[in-house]
Amino acid sequence: MNAVVAFVVVMAVWTVSDWVSKKTRSLLSSLLVASVIFLVGFLTDVFPDDLLASSALLGLGGVVVGFIIVHLGTLIGLDDFRRQWRTFVVGVATVVGIGLALLVAMLIFGDRAPRGYEGVASALDFVVAGTGAISGGTISVLIVQEAALGYGLTTLAIFPVLVVGLQGLVGFPLTSLILRREARRLRDAYRAGELAAPASAAAEAAGSRLPAALRTTTGTLLVVGLVVLVAMGLDRVTDGVLNTFVVALLLGIALRATRVLPPSALAGIDALGLMMVSILILVFAPLAGVSPADVAALAFPLVLAFVFGLLGIVVVSAVVGRMLGYTVPMSVAIGLTSLYGFPGTLVLSQEAARGAGETAEEVAAIEAYVLPKMIVAGFSTVTITSVVVTSVIAAMIGS
Repeated sequence: MNAVVAFVVVMAVWTVSDWVSKKTRSLLSSLLVASVIFLVGFLTDVFPDDLLASSALLGLGGVVVGFIIVHLGTLIGLDDFRRQWRTFVVGVATVVGIGLALLVAMLIFGDRAPRGYEGVASALDFVVAGTGAISGGTISVLIVQEAALGYGLTTLAIFPVLVVGLQGLVGFPLTSLILRREARRLRDAYRAGELAAPASAAAEAAGSRLPAALRTTTGTLLVVGLVVLVAMGLDRVTDGVLNTFVVALLLGIALRATRVLPPSALAGIDALGLMMVSILILVFAPLAGVSPADVAALAFPLVLAFVFGLLGIVVVSAVVGRMLGYTVPMSVAIGLTSLYGFPGTLVLSQEAARGAGETAEEVAAIEAYVLPKMIVAGFSTVTITSVVVTSVIAAMIGS
């Protein structure tokens, strides 16, 4: 597909999605609207499979995702990060809850695993694949696929890809609705003086130790790029034990705390908007590989995975979150991050704050409360716990 045409089409989809989100005050998330448009477009062949790749945004997104994660780290103060241990616990418990719920589904419906489809897998294999796919991202899917293809289970290799391609359609609207409710509660708490206003980022930025030459667009991108290279190097040296994106987030937090980078390090630079759009395109990339035939053949396991997976998420996150002092909506929103992770955690938090807050101060206060929790939750579920759990249980495939 022509690169310019592809770029224009993608921008048109995102413009419409953003417009719908604003008109509905985030009741319909821009991520949900864009997901539906892309899914329908790919399933009906209105959009060619190479649309996203041809636009060059997919490649750009793969390059700059680490930059944005460092930026996220500079959005979170060190004290805020220390307070998120409860969020981490809820996230870990949620991944375990997903696995347990899918085991229950296997006990009830295990005799109805797909039959007559190339590379038939057992019900237990679908439990393992579903746990990895629902609670994780690309790495978890690759772990499942490697194990499945090692036994010639082509069905199982396709299944997690379909889950990943469709789970945003489930996670985005649910999280949007729940976060809107929590955001309204926080707005009322702010008006009643029960929620403190966030510290001024401008005051912190004034004390940044970066020289003036490195506060320009190119200088900032240079510094952040070097930080990402350090994170990649640590990932390589530790053979993936220290995940690139986790290290990038921690370095962002540390560099803000030491005033090497200012809060919101990329805010205000000319490239931030395009960088954000490009990483959002990564969310929709799996939809290009979804075919009606695969969805039809694996419809029953997909429905079970989402129904029981959601049940595990809601029950476990709500119970554990309440035990740790969070409200039920905030707890469930934390758990639902396992369905999509970053950048959905960022976009949905910002949309919820803008939808509930009626002044800039209210929006800032809501976002300061919600965003650190959602960011840490996404990393605790998708990037850390899911990869660990999937690596362990993948050995059960084909047994």
